[in-house]
Amino acid sequence: MHREEGRTNGAGLLLVETNAEAGTVIFAVRVQARARRDEVVGEMGGALKVRLRAPAIEGRANEALVEFLAGVLNTSRAAVRILGGERSRNKRIEVRGVTAEQVRGLTTYAA
Repeated sequence: MHREEGRTNGAGLLLVETNAEAGTVIFAVRVQARARRDEVVGEMGGALKVRLRAPAIEGRANEALVEFLAGVLNTSRAAVRILGGERSRNKRIEVRGVTAEQVRGLTTYAA
């Protein structure tokens, strides 16, 4: 496992771990549920900050997060997995088939 730090918007650091052997990228996400729209709003404390319209009830925000990340990373929902934090705003996400650069690029993504 290799850990990299990438600059985001000249301000924060988005921490990204890569596992070349498994072909995965692991990163932290901070989720704000019940937002006005689904969007990436930048970096917060080493994590990607994501706003989602879905409520944090019965796993709906988790499902929306997986679907949203799959869409913006142009990969399948099956390639996106929540490793930890299913009942928390702070989550660890693993994505197969994408690069660390693609994940870092999300900080400039506009929904």
